[in-house]
Amino acid sequence: MRALVVNAGSSSLKLRLLGERDEVLLGHDLDAGDGSAIRGFCQDVGRVDVVGHRVVHGGSRFGEPVVIDADVTDALASLAGLAPLQQPAALAGIRAVAEALPDVPAVACFDTAFHATLPAEAFTYPLPKSWRLQHGLRRFGFHGLSHAYAARQGPVVAGTRPGRIVTCHLGSGSSLAAVVDGICRDTTMGFTPNEGIPMATRSGSVDVGMLAWLLQAGLPVDELAYGLQHRSGLVALAGSPDMRVVTERAAVGDDDARLAVDVWLHRLAQAIAAMAASAGGIDLLVFTGGIGERASGLRRQVAQRLAWLGVELDAESNDAVAGAGADAVVSPSGATVAVVVVHAREDIEIARGARSALARRR
Repeated sequence: MRALVVNAGSSSLKLRLLGERDEVLLGHDLDAGDGSAIRGFCQDVGRVDVVGHRVVHGGSRFGEPVVIDADVTDALASLAGLAPLQQPAALAGIRAVAEALPDVPAVACFDTAFHATLPAEAFTYPLPKSWRLQHGLRRFGFHGLSHAYAARQGPVVAGTRPGRIVTCHLGSGSSLAAVVDGICRDTTMGFTPNEGIPMATRSGSVDVGMLAWLLQAGLPVDELAYGLQHRSGLVALAGSPDMRVVTERAAVGDDDARLAVDVWLHRLAQAIAAMAASAGGIDLLVFTGGIGERASGLRRQVAQRLAWLGVELDAESNDAVAGAGADAVVSPSGATVAVVVVHAREDIEIARGARSALARRR
């Protein structure tokens, strides 16, 4: 079954046509919202049996891929406020491809679905019960498509059984997950994709009391929300959202950039240790995503901070993985914790989810 995968981000749209064995037959990256280019691509793909769309937020309703209809589209639109950088882009992609391929069934595949297995102790916020029930407040988690692939592919690369895995999806948005025998047990993002470690423009976790204080001090709520999403993280600390730029500046003595890197590494090391605690230990550490795959220096520095946990890297192997595209073991032979780099393949997860949802409906 040939699957067209639509991976819509806040600023880009990745289109991939995958064959029966998940091989990429055709691919193109576009600017988000470029409807004419989407239609042009769809005209050139030939036979398409199913379309799989990445959707960031499925809320409590969607715990697995689902065939898209008007009711599903309305439900996804109602969740846009919880993922304002991503959900509208996914909906725009759904509409554009539906116009170009009106007779091809489409499936929504959710980043939140992989985290539906979180135990109550991990997804429950210690907030008033009336708030939690009325507003559906809980940790949902995100990047689930990437974490699912990394957790499955990581042991294959390392040559180990699944065991206790910490997956690190590190990019402009970043999150971690604790996965035990293929089942997600904890994650760093929460009700929205703003919780967790600092990101390109998002703050990650901050003191909620401080935010309440800012509101009481007169900061408009819209300005607070915008600042947390668009003016925080790396761009707030170093003036750039691009980790490549930040690390280059830090290397030549830029104090702000050095602080940004140190804050990011500090929070990342904390988060890996926390996920290891949730998993009951750690057998395998997986790096994926743009930063996780490319930034060998950052991998080295976080490993140094986690030496007490048994994390160590082979310098030559780690330096050899300087770009995306290849899976590799970067820890020494016989290391307590196997460390691998896995090329992010959300497209494979989406294609598999789309095929399974269509098979269930039939």
